[in-house]
Amino acid sequence: MRRVMAVALIAALALAGPAAAQERKVKVGVLKLTSSAPIFVGVEKGFFKEFGIEPELVFFQAAAPIATALAAGQVEVGATGLTAALYNIVLQGEKLWIVADKGREWPGYPLVGIVVQKELWNKGEVRSVKDLKGRRIGLTTLGSTFHFHLGNILEREGLRLADVKVIPLQAMPSTVEALKGKQVDAIMVPQPFPGTTEAQGFGKILAWAGDLYPWQIATVFYAKGFAADREKAMDFMKGYVKASRYYHDAVLVQKDGQIVPGRNYEEVVQITAKHTGAKPEIIKIGFPYQDRNGRLLVPDIETQMKWWVEHGFMKSLIPLKEIVDTSFIEAAIQAVKE
Repeated sequence: MRRVMAVALIAALALAGPAAAQERKVKVGVLKLTSSAPIFVGVEKGFFKEFGIEPELVFFQAAAPIATALAAGQVEVGATGLTAALYNIVLQGEKLWIVADKGREWPGYPLVGIVVQKELWNKGEVRSVKDLKGRRIGLTTLGSTFHFHLGNILEREGLRLADVKVIPLQAMPSTVEALKGKQVDAIMVPQPFPGTTEAQGFGKILAWAGDLYPWQIATVFYAKGFAADREKAMDFMKGYVKASRYYHDAVLVQKDGQIVPGRNYEEVVQITAKHTGAKPEIIKIGFPYQDRNGRLLVPDIETQMKWWVEHGFMKSLIPLKEIVDTSFIEAAIQAVKE
């Protein structure tokens, strides 16, 4: 009888395949944002499990703490915006690797909105970026993606960061509450927050920041130890490539400047709404762009570091070869068939 049961168990494991038999947990630091949709899709659709990976999502309130958690070994993978904090962790001697695209500010794809008080808009006092001069603008933290983006948008309009008063409020929900309470005149927040402020009647989207200054805002990055476990890191990336393609084809394809919803559009909306807590109609305002295969805009990372150095947030540049590793994504693209 025992022999029969043993044979049956071996047969069951064989049928289940190597992924089920060797599932490995990976702690992934993410934010509850629309831009995290590819990760959410990968989890819900089982794309990571297909390659033996079980992601454990660890949620944060802002991007910079994810980089800190990665360096401290609290998470193995980060999936969020590129901040001065991340670059400075590397300058201080920690090793981590930027490995894949996880969202770009791109024309025609809403991600971060510049949102102003509805009252200021209605009075005609703030109708353009130049009207922000002298205004209080709420962000999460100094050195954040929003800080970088605001600075570059202002510079393109002939202004400087010194021409506005930047108010660091730590968490994205806090920036929304500050706008609602009229403690700031404008905020920069990613979807679904801009849509929520308009739906609740106290905010007005002045502009989508990606229409004003496109850049590689968010990436997937690996901790040193995780990257060193090549097989595990590769299997995570295979799942991510599959999720990126699914996401892209469902919600990012355009024709004549308009999104053409793919076959799985509604499914991706529902998955994103589930993980962000936002209503589907808010999610449908727009999904951020990312490369279909998850490839990075590598030169843009150097551009960012130069800006941080010029503005005193980094002491020196990091050679790209010491912080970017595209080998994972390139190998995964080749390994995962369409």
